[in-house]
Amino acid sequence: MAPDRYDLKKQIGVVFQNVAVFEELTVYDNINYFCGLYIKDKKERAKLVDEAIDFVGLKDFTKFVPKKLSGGLLRRLNIACGIAHKPKLIILDEPTVAVDPQSRNSILEGITKLNKQGATIIYTSHYMEEVEQICTRIAIMDKGKNVALGSTEELKRMVTAGETITIETLGLTNQLLREIRQIKHVFSATYNGTELVVKCSDGKHNVIRILNYLQEHNIGFGRIFSELPTLNDVFLEITGTDLRD
Repeated sequence: MAPDRYDLKKQIGVVFQNVAVFEELTVYDNINYFCGLYIKDKKERAKLVDEAIDFVGLKDFTKFVPKKLSGGLLRRLNIACGIAHKPKLIILDEPTVAVDPQSRNSILEGITKLNKQGATIIYTSHYMEEVEQICTRIAIMDKGKNVALGSTEELKRMVTAGETITIETLGLTNQLLREIRQIKHVFSATYNGTELVVKCSDGKHNVIRILNYLQEHNIGFGRIFSELPTLNDVFLEITGTDLRD
């Protein structure tokens, strides 16, 4: 794409991780400026700017300068500047970093709405719960390389962990723990004296099999938790990297 291909650039919107707006301009003027890079007709641009302001919920803040906005509202302004010209492809780089839960939900709902309106969204994030919530096709990158690609369910089928079962129980011996590890679909079992944590590969009735074993050996148990793998689990197993690193 050549530098002067404005016909193509007009169809692309970019929202950077670091907020990129003019501090001396108001909310309205910032959005109007960035929209004006692609939309020259003033009447059409005014309509698009108003739509962008309504879309991100900044109607009560149009005369504010950026330094008067909260972190969450500033992120919304950043998004409005990138999408006001109605691009077909929108690239968002960690748009919810350091925002409050209310603003995060508003941003994610807005991104989903943009997608439903026909825009293709490329969304970069370290928050796996966000990715799982809004993305239909996911690429996991590690050290600059694409190491996995697919839907949420496809990625989860790539890893060993299919279900993690946590059971409150007392009196579990090492011998019983070794036998639990031999139960069908179980590939890991640990015990800290009060909780038994069993990791199972994909399969049905894992909880029933483990509880039946405990009952057969007269081992009492309390609360039981069963969790399916998350994208965070997928990331850790595929890359061997903690997301906090």
